Amino acid sequence: MPVFEWDKNYELGIDEFDEHHKQLVGLLNETYDTFTGGERHETFGEILDRLIDYATYHFAAEERWMGLNGYGGLQKHRMEHDEFSRRVVEIQDAFLKAKKHLPIETLVLLKEWLLDHILKEDADYGRFAAQSRNV
Repeated sequence: MPVFEWDKNYELGIDEFDEHHKQLVGLLNETYDTFTGGERHETFGEILDRLIDYATYHFAAEERWMGLNGYGGLQKHRMEHDEFSRRVVEIQDAFLKAKKHLPIETLVLLKEWLLDHILKEDADYGRFAAQSRNV
């Protein structure tokens, strides 16, 4: 059972980033499924690595788009991305040091951050794109 169900209401109207968000949600769900399924420590770590790598790729693409299109909220958005990245790296470090699975609350925290970020911060640049005809 996924921890995060994708809904069309999360779409920004920018195909590239809507696909990125779906991929991030999929990776978060895969991380959750691996966690709750009692998979090997290595498997959980590999999926967590993939989540971090993809989030880094996605954040860079969003920030590049914002810069190219003159989006005024770029700095604030970059700070949000940095906060998420910091949290995930902390989770990864704790996981690697403890050599055991993390509390489920950790994954729920990631889910809530991602959902809030898509619905608020990302939706703002989606509206900007629609108004600017940059979609």
